[in-house]
Amino acid sequence: MQIGMIGLGRMGGNIVRRLLRDGHTAVVFDRDPAAVEKLASEGATPADSLDDLVAKLESPRTAWVMLPAGAITEETVGKLGGLMQADDCIIDGGNSFYQDDVRRARDLDAKGIHHVDVGTSGGVWGLERGYCMMIGGHKAAVDRLDPIFRTLAPGLGDIPRTVGRDGRDPRAELGYIHAGPSGAGHFVKMIHNGIEYGLMQAYAEGFDILKHANSEQVPEERRFDLNLGDIAEVWRRGSVVSSWLLDLTATALAGDETLEDFSGYVEDSGEGRWTINAAVEEAVPATVLSSALYRRFRSREDASYADKLLSAMRKGFGGHQEPPRRGPTP
Repeated sequence: MQIGMIGLGRMGGNIVRRLLRDGHTAVVFDRDPAAVEKLASEGATPADSLDDLVAKLESPRTAWVMLPAGAITEETVGKLGGLMQADDCIIDGGNSFYQDDVRRARDLDAKGIHHVDVGTSGGVWGLERGYCMMIGGHKAAVDRLDPIFRTLAPGLGDIPRTVGRDGRDPRAELGYIHAGPSGAGHFVKMIHNGIEYGLMQAYAEGFDILKHANSEQVPEERRFDLNLGDIAEVWRRGSVVSSWLLDLTATALAGDETLEDFSGYVEDSGEGRWTINAAVEEAVPATVLSSALYRRFRSREDASYADKLLSAMRKGFGGHQEPPRRGPTP
C-alpha cells in the first residue's frame, strides 16, 4: 500500500522504514532535505513540497502527518485539505488535542476527505517493537488503511493471550484498535499519556525513597545502602510491578546509578494537562494523575533524584532531551 509521510523525525522516519520493510511504498517530505534524502536512499520516493507529495500519491491518496501538536500540524492539515480530493485520507499521528481532530474532521467531511487520528505509542523503539495505535475516524477509512496499521503494530509477539477474548475484535491483541469516530483515537492516547505520568512518578518516588534509605535522618540500625540497579533488575523478573518503564529504569541505572547526566528538569508535552482537564469536565477524581503533572511543574524549580529518574525514563522511551534549565540549579 502507498502512503505519504510528512515529518521524518524520531517516529515519522521509523514508521516509513517499518512500512518499507513490509513491502509498502512511501512518498516522504520534511522541511529538512537531509531527512528526505536519507529515506530516499532507503527506498522511499522523495518530495520537495506538500504539493509535490500529493502529486506523487495515487488515488485514493493517504497522507500521514507526523508533526508536533499545534500550529505546524494545523497548518499542514489545512494545506493538505486544499490539495486533496474526495475519498482521500489525512492521518494525524502526532499527539494532537482530540477536540482539534473533531473540528478538523468536520471541516474535511464537507469536502469528502477522511480524517483519521492515530494515537501512536512506541517512541524511538517502534521500528523494531512496533507501534501501539489507538485510531479514530470513519469505519470505511480505517478499514481501508488496515494493511498499514497491521504492519506498524507489534503483533501478538510473546505476550500471553488474554483468556476470555474469544469473539472480540482481534486487532486489539495485535496492538491497534479502532477506538471510535474522529477524535476518539487521540482521546484514548491522551489518557494513556496521563496514566504514563502517574506510573513514571510512582517509580521515581519509590526509587527516591530507596536511595535515601541510608539517610542520617534514619536511625543507624535501620539504614540500608541499597543497590538501585539490582533492585530495578530483580523487579523486572516476575514482579507485579514489572513493565517497559521499569525496563528503561533498569537500563538507566545500569549505566549510571547517580544519574549525573540528568538535571531532573522534566517537561510535559501537553497530554497530562489535557487529561486533567477531561477529568474536571467529567467530574472524575484523578488524584494520582494530577499530582504527577504538578510534580513535573515542581521539577523545574528544584529537582530531586526522582526527577532525574523521570527524565531518564523519558529519554529512554522517547529520546526526549532535557532543555536548558531555567530554574535554580539543585
